[in-house]
Amino acid sequence: MIRKAVFPGSFDPITLGHYDIIKRGISLFDEVIVAIGINADKKYMFTLEDRKKFIEDAFKDEPKVTVITYEGLTIDLCRKLKADFILRGLRNPADFEFEKAIAHTNRKLSQIETVFLLTASKTSYISSSIVRDVIRNNGDYSVLVPNSVVVKKEK
Repeated sequence: MIRKAVFPGSFDPITLGHYDIIKRGISLFDEVIVAIGINADKKYMFTLEDRKKFIEDAFKDEPKVTVITYEGLTIDLCRKLKADFILRGLRNPADFEFEKAIAHTNRKLSQIETVFLLTASKTSYISSSIVRDVIRNNGDYSVLVPNSVVVKKEK
């Protein structure tokens, strides 16, 4: 049986924390599908195309990683893709409480398991909102994101 996991998020932009979770997910799963959720009510700093390209470029040499976009429930996407797992990263206890409620709901509505990975201590403080704030204030965000994000933003 192929072990396939969906790693959902907005990735606005992908951070080194996300990157770490994906890299570690590659060792646990045969395929990791990075699924960029589309939320019409949300204001993004980066376009959907840019966010997708940042991730594709960061994992261009990793055949086990696929990047897609989607709308709707993550469990519906998992069913469509025949993925039995949702991959999530946890930075802190607040993340856990939030993610636990979603995982319980997903488990109640489907047979899809959520697999949690703790972020590495060196990236646990990084969030996309912090990165966006650093970018907005012209700070050096290059230590917070993969090179694929830095190259694009500096053009």
